[in-house]
Amino acid sequence: MAAGSKGRVGIIGLGIMGGSFARNLIADGWIVAGVDPDPKRRKEMTKAGVAVSDSVKELIAEVPVLITSLPSPKALHAVAQEIVDSKAKPRIVIEASTFALDDKLAAEKVLRKAGHTMLDCPVSGTGAQAARKDLVVYASGDAKTIAKVMPLFAGFSRKTENLGVFGNGSKMKYVANLLVAIHNVAAAEAMVLGMKAGLDPEQIFKFANGGAGQSRMFEVRGPMMVEDDYTEATMKNHVWQKDMAVIGEFANKLGVPTPLFSATLPIYASAMSVGYAEQDTGAVCGVLEKMAGVKRKKKGGKKE
Repeated sequence: MAAGSKGRVGIIGLGIMGGSFARNLIADGWIVAGVDPDPKRRKEMTKAGVAVSDSVKELIAEVPVLITSLPSPKALHAVAQEIVDSKAKPRIVIEASTFALDDKLAAEKVLRKAGHTMLDCPVSGTGAQAARKDLVVYASGDAKTIAKVMPLFAGFSRKTENLGVFGNGSKMKYVANLLVAIHNVAAAEAMVLGMKAGLDPEQIFKFANGGAGQSRMFEVRGPMMVEDDYTEATMKNHVWQKDMAVIGEFANKLGVPTPLFSATLPIYASAMSVGYAEQDTGAVCGVLEKMAGVKRKKKGGKKE
């Protein structure tokens, strides 16, 4: 361990979330190594101070703790097998992605058989929130291991909640994401209503955000809706589709009706079909604007 450092940590998956974890941990005094298949991300992370490895096997040899932030269950299962195949001594694996609970349980079983300890620790917050360390970690799994890595969580989040047994973290994330799905569309709906009524978008954001109807999604995505610009994605629509499917399947399995959540599904689907797939989910505002026939005014007063 380098003098003055808090410890070493490896991150598998250096995208929007994993990259933010890495930057904030470095700023907090951790030595961070990582791996990612995307050459562009590897280059960016190297410039940010991450020691980029060529493989999971190489990475795990250098660090006692790993954080996985992955795009799909397939990637999770592949990474779990790579960790097992590395024949490394027992490691702590913090799984921070949002997947179906069955996928997390399967990966945990594989890693446990090889002597590793996996924690289920999805995070609540957008990519923009991750960048400024405004995340909540929903930790679940072995209590002693969670206590051991609390200083690590503090390096990239504002708060960590211990939900208890493995899997409860994911269950809490489904609840949180259900609210995100609804509040995001609600924010867009309110913005479009105001614009259609002739109010200025900046005025809508300023005064609605300070009133009783304020929500975190209105606060976070309202500025994008004001600017009508969703290119700086903190959660891309095509990635969000995966999270939406996980929530829907979980609720269906439990037999819980989700009328408001279900009502948002076609709005997000429309965002995918009209060219917003790679843009932020706040683009549902653009979808509703077209449905409402809203014509924005350009700066200077002229209509687009």
